[in-house]
Amino acid sequence: MTDRAHAEEPAEERAGTWSGSWVAERLGVELAGDETLPGLLGLALRRNPKRAHLLVSNVLGKHVPQSPSVVYGHGVALGRRVRDLLGTEDAGRAVVLGYAETATGLGHCVADGLGPAPYLHSTRRPVGSVARAGGFEEAHSHATSHLLLPEDPALLAGDGPLVLVDDEFSTGNTVLNTVRALHERYPRTRYVVVALVDMRSPADAGRLDDLAREIGARVDLVTTASGTVRLPTGVLEKGQELVARHETPTAPVTDVTGRGAAASGPAGSVARVDLRWPQDVPDGGRHGFAAVHRERLEEALPGMAARIAEALPADARRVLVLGSEELMYAPLRLAHALEQTAGGGVDVRFSTTTRSPVLAVDDPGYAIRTRLVFPAHDDPADGPGERYAYNVAGAGFDAVVAVVDSAADTPALHAPDGLVARLAAHVPHVRLAVVPSYVPRPPHASERPSMLPEPLRGPAFSSYAPDEVGWLLQDLSDVTLEAPTEEREEAIQSGGAHYAESLPVEYQPSKQYQELFHAALEASAARLARAVGAVTEIVLAERSPRPVLVSLARAGTPVGVLMRRWAQFRHGLDLPHYAVSIVRGRGIDANALRWLAAHHDPADVVFVDGWTGKGAITRELAAALRDFETSDGVTGFDPEIAVLADPGSCVRTYGTRDDFLIPSACLNSTVSGLISRTVLRADLVGPHDFHGAKFYRELAGADLSPVFLDAVAARFPDVTETVDAQAKELLSADRTPTWEGWAAVERISEEYGIHDVNLVKPGVGETTRVMLRRVPWKVLARAGAGADLDHVRLLAEQRGVPVEEVADLPYTCVGLIHPQYTRGATGADGKAVTL
Repeated sequence: MTDRAHAEEPAEERAGTWSGSWVAERLGVELAGDETLPGLLGLALRRNPKRAHLLVSNVLGKHVPQSPSVVYGHGVALGRRVRDLLGTEDAGRAVVLGYAETATGLGHCVADGLGPAPYLHSTRRPVGSVARAGGFEEAHSHATSHLLLPEDPALLAGDGPLVLVDDEFSTGNTVLNTVRALHERYPRTRYVVVALVDMRSPADAGRLDDLAREIGARVDLVTTASGTVRLPTGVLEKGQELVARHETPTAPVTDVTGRGAAASGPAGSVARVDLRWPQDVPDGGRHGFAAVHRERLEEALPGMAARIAEALPADARRVLVLGSEELMYAPLRLAHALEQTAGGGVDVRFSTTTRSPVLAVDDPGYAIRTRLVFPAHDDPADGPGERYAYNVAGAGFDAVVAVVDSAADTPALHAPDGLVARLAAHVPHVRLAVVPSYVPRPPHASERPSMLPEPLRGPAFSSYAPDEVGWLLQDLSDVTLEAPTEEREEAIQSGGAHYAESLPVEYQPSKQYQELFHAALEASAARLARAVGAVTEIVLAERSPRPVLVSLARAGTPVGVLMRRWAQFRHGLDLPHYAVSIVRGRGIDANALRWLAAHHDPADVVFVDGWTGKGAITRELAAALRDFETSDGVTGFDPEIAVLADPGSCVRTYGTRDDFLIPSACLNSTVSGLISRTVLRADLVGPHDFHGAKFYRELAGADLSPVFLDAVAARFPDVTETVDAQAKELLSADRTPTWEGWAAVERISEEYGIHDVNLVKPGVGETTRVMLRRVPWKVLARAGAGADLDHVRLLAEQRGVPVEEVADLPYTCVGLIHPQYTRGATGADGKAVTL
């Protein structure tokens, strides 16, 4: 196939003809809005079942070759407008996020105009050594999954403005999805959405304001132009019919695949250009691009442009610098520097290849005149497929400088049907410049073993017997991690620290409190044994005949041990049991999942916890397993948690939904094998490490872990018949979660003016944790609650915390963490001041 007719047309042919008129006339699509829109946008037809038309930017440098000074100038101008909007102080704290693949270069340019702001763009190229910081979906795109892979995990965690950059703002769905996903993980008070054009329909126009109200943050919009695409009824079907008609064998030839390359004359010459790319400067913002990187690149650009100019033929008057998919900024800056070096005698243009399939029609009123087709050459995660270069063939270029990163400099690039050959079939001179792919070196990589270690076991780690549980953790016993409760609370609520980065000082109960624990254990042991038996029977009946129990350390671990003992007592089964770390806001330990997947069938794994509160960990586990499936491709892990008690109605697998005292909640490590809470801190836990925890060997004299387990297991023979009946009843019941606990927590959060569900801890177990580990404000107790609350009342008395009886409370009690915590909120004795 060839495009000789187009090749011989003068470059000025487009003058006076809008490059959207062909689509507009045939589909009735109308572009309405600012008078500058026709100059900024043309129209083409997608080969996409979700949307018929494609807005083709004339100033983005993606599909339409454009002067690099025009492309760069539009992005920088938008960045300067954002700087003026934010003011000097907030602009200095901003982070810029661009969208792959189309807006990766635009986002870079906006960051340049904004000032010293660090830049990150989403990517569709996973990098195994870099932890995922988030992701989102782009619903209308041909390739929807975006990954966020910053080298520095703290890049997105600041409280400064987040500037999100896309080429067009059409429905707003992508931005809405992004902000929601990021705000849940990294909340902040201000967002700025930047786009070349705002093309939202009137129906979509108010959704950004709705989102701002929903998340309690300011959201601004900065664009170059605005308007609306008016689509007639049935435009999708008409567009598909038009695409099918123009792609038939009898249609006019515009799709340049290289099969007719001979018609374009002899293949052009191909040579490499050694850029001498500056060391330690990333090829783009896939893993972050800081101000220091920008400075080093600016220093190196004139020299690299001079080397490109030297490699071009002396008579080249029209030169294209062609980037590759997400690699837009580096080629753009090289093109811009070449344009300045070459002067007015050479017409330098810039565009990039793309994975977006678009129909090509050789008509001056259509935005995509020709299309080069070639196979992907960067080993993409979504598998092999076609890639495209638009408006390159037949555009009169004397030379093309193809810029790729080293990950894309593969045999496929140089194959007979590869990009280099396709270009050489239509352009006299092809030069290849390779930018080193920047892949962050994993922290501690040289110090870490390539194999994950075997689980830790007692007595070396924990007071449990070695066959009772294997801990998929690393031992941090020699590290000082404890901080006073009031200091931890201030750091956590101010956003200065995550709760998993330190440990509370281990509370040592008074003699009176220990007596209360023993009394509670004696009173509830049979009730606990029934719940243990019932939940274990449900697991064996519904999940797996030989399950692998994986308890969520540490509250779930005593329950996992008891379930293992029940299976042994009742069925003679010797079930494997491990303990893993899960951290709210950070997810489950991915290395622990990798170890489990390597040693067991993920379908047999049953995650175990003690109880549900509002269901936050239930949701956290489900989200973390989705992320793990995406990152590692391992399927089969079931996010359904098995718990003793489900007062929040968050799960299907439980022993009871009563909110009663589980005595293991009364204490900290001394009822959990002398193991601390789990710890996740970047300087202690590398990318190839398990999360950490401490073994408090010095507390062995106060250890009640065996006492608790033995007291419950001793009641197994007495409750066997009851368990059989209870399990049978549960197996036939409707156990669909209602999430009524979550609704109650939201209501309480608003009624008490807290406005943060994370500070509302429902249920006896969670309330006990508040009293032992956090700065409590008050306790809400269900009217008439009896002995299950004796220990809570005692702790409240000791800490000066009021207990308020409430009618119609769905839980036995609810603990409220101090909602406006500062150091001044506690007295000299560390007790919370009541408000």
